[in-house]
Amino acid sequence: MTNLTAGRRPLTHQVSRWTCMAFMALTLAACGTVNPATGKRDFTPFMSPSDEMKVGQQEHPNVVKEFGGVYDNAQVAGYVAAVGGRLAANSDLPTMEFTFTVLDSPIVNAFALPGGYVYVTRGILSLFNSEAELASVLGHEIGHVTARHTAKRYNQAMFAGILGAGLGVALNNSAASELFNYGSQLYLLGYSRDQEYQSDELGVRYMTKAGYDPYASADMLRALQRQDALAAKIAQNENSSRPPEFFSTHPNTENRVQKATDEAAGTGVPVDARPRLKDRFLDALDGMLYGDNPEQGLIRGLVFWHPKMRFTFTAPEGYRLINTADAVLAQGPEGAGAILTLNEVAAGSATSAAMATAWKAFAGNTALQEVDNLTINGMEATTGWTQAKTKSGDVVARIVTIRYSPTRAYHFLMVTPVGLMDQVSEGLRRMTYSFRKIADDEVDKIKPLKLEIVTVRQGDTPTSLSKRMAFDDYQLDRFLMLNGLDAGAQVAGWWRAG
Repeated sequence: MTNLTAGRRPLTHQVSRWTCMAFMALTLAACGTVNPATGKRDFTPFMSPSDEMKVGQQEHPNVVKEFGGVYDNAQVAGYVAAVGGRLAANSDLPTMEFTFTVLDSPIVNAFALPGGYVYVTRGILSLFNSEAELASVLGHEIGHVTARHTAKRYNQAMFAGILGAGLGVALNNSAASELFNYGSQLYLLGYSRDQEYQSDELGVRYMTKAGYDPYASADMLRALQRQDALAAKIAQNENSSRPPEFFSTHPNTENRVQKATDEAAGTGVPVDARPRLKDRFLDALDGMLYGDNPEQGLIRGLVFWHPKMRFTFTAPEGYRLINTADAVLAQGPEGAGAILTLNEVAAGSATSAAMATAWKAFAGNTALQEVDNLTINGMEATTGWTQAKTKSGDVVARIVTIRYSPTRAYHFLMVTPVGLMDQVSEGLRRMTYSFRKIADDEVDKIKPLKLEIVTVRQGDTPTSLSKRMAFDDYQLDRFLMLNGLDAGAQVAGWWRAG
């Protein structure tokens, strides 16, 4: 005779309960409404269309803040909104209100929030060479909205969590639940890839209805692949990692360009039957900011300048600088790296107290060794270090706090594998000692990069034109990538130089 603990159901009852829940989910799936974009029934009980609007409205300010704010250029913003509005009017939800935002970020990306919020960065705009290519990426993101991909992923995740938890309870085994959830995550990853392909199809559909050349979709993807390949080449040559960009959130498969070409052919529109509107696109982008915004700081090789905050420093050889909204990263060889952050501090407080606050946020209650006071370019500073164990091995972590002003302190946090200390310690020391204030007469000399539209003259070649690029390295590679050209291509008409 089985002796059950009071208040606990037999195992068979628990399995039956969760089986019933799964059966209910499968049965209710047939009750969803047909989505005009996909032609299939939507079953999203955990996120309704009104919920999607709320999510978009709530997250929009956060997205804008995270990506450096809205690009303050009425010509570019108005142009993108006009192209987006034309596509939205030809989508499967023509009465839906869309919001198109150009983000002030050099990162190459485009994405959408539920509720009709579509974003493109300055970085991705700089890669396109026609209005039709812009239309293709906007159409793709509109497709994510009309197909309700966010709601579907959220719905799938909720069901996976519910069923996974149920399986764990039924088997009285948390490991089984974790295994189930891991499997569901793999399924959702694959489903997301399918969603990306579906958005490609919808983007071609919308741009074709709006009068654009559907074959520009494949060229848009080629432009992004060129940029991705160049970023990989530079990172490999500099022995550094790459910042996340378009293909970190969008699948880059070998057959994606071919699929886009096949979708375009399926529209019945002949090749070259429609204009790409290249001149109109280049006119709109002429003079657009390229790369970092001076308001957020500028990277010039190994030197970081912040004309607004009035400071500069130089990273060591072999490091790569990455500027974010909250910090400056210096990525070095084999796991070595540093981060520069800012803290507002109380006037009259000790610099050592500012360092202690920053260190605690970084390393908790780990004690610092050999805390010492020093002076860096006339500014009071404090430093300390410790050795710690990580999954990758033993590392040395050092903090250097520099008191820029009575109410402002900057912190260099440096982490270096123990085996690399002899190799990189001197370079990191020089980096911290290179931190200095920018003089008034230097601010006006720090100029941002802008896109310049130039007319090709007789005798011009990609090599000769690339020498006008405001870069000391990879000039030809950057020129070809920026203008959507392959090596050995001829130039004619209007082209861009950054």
